[in-house]
Amino acid sequence: MTDLPGRGAGTDTGTATGTDPGADIRTDTGSDIDTDTDTDVGSDIGIDIDIGSDATDRRAADAAAAADAAAAAAPVASAVFRVVDVDDVSLDLPAQYPLVTLVEVEPPRRELVFPVGLTEGTAMAQALRRMSGLRPMTHELFAHVLRRANIDVIAVRLVGRAEGNLLAELDLMTPRGRERLDCRPSDAVVLALRMPVPAVILVDERLLEDPGDVAPAPFPVPGAPDPPGPAGGPGSGSDEIGA
Repeated sequence: MTDLPGRGAGTDTGTATGTDPGADIRTDTGSDIDTDTDTDVGSDIGIDIDIGSDATDRRAADAAAAADAAAAAAPVASAVFRVVDVDDVSLDLPAQYPLVTLVEVEPPRRELVFPVGLTEGTAMAQALRRMSGLRPMTHELFAHVLRRANIDVIAVRLVGRAEGNLLAELDLMTPRGRERLDCRPSDAVVLALRMPVPAVILVDERLLEDPGDVAPAPFPVPGAPDPPGPAGGPGSGSDEIGA
């Protein structure tokens, strides 16, 4: 009864089946899940974070580029000019430089006051009073040359201010058509006053409202090319006192 073949076979089979396969499944499978799977998933998460950061940077760069393109394509408001007269050229001691006062022709009759060099102030005061010397001074001579060449000064424009210096341009009618030239405000005003019929003097309205720097705004003139040279910089179309 004790040594039955069937019972012995059952015992051996049960022990082998209950121990070895179970141990293999629990140990190997658990080790694979805890170690390999967690490590791989963690590294995958790290890659996803890096990719997300790069995508955010690219989106920010694209948005900045789009904003810059929109700003460049946006239309720029044209300048609004006011007609002014030369009201006074004065030197109050102990000041070193004369002051030129331009006043709006129409209300609210705002003023634009700026200094010029002593030589330019003297020439402007003489032109304002229609005074002439025995021989033509520089601005008188230039006015004669323009008349002989059939060139008319249509207008003088004060178009901006850079580093405290006013910027100006001459609007001319030549036998070849309209021309715009950068010039110093003092030279432009004196030349305008020296014309047989004084040319109109125009001031960008922003100069009457803002004491700081004012960038020149576009002012289209039919058939006129852009002014030569770097418009808007000190020394080009500006009065630099003491330079």
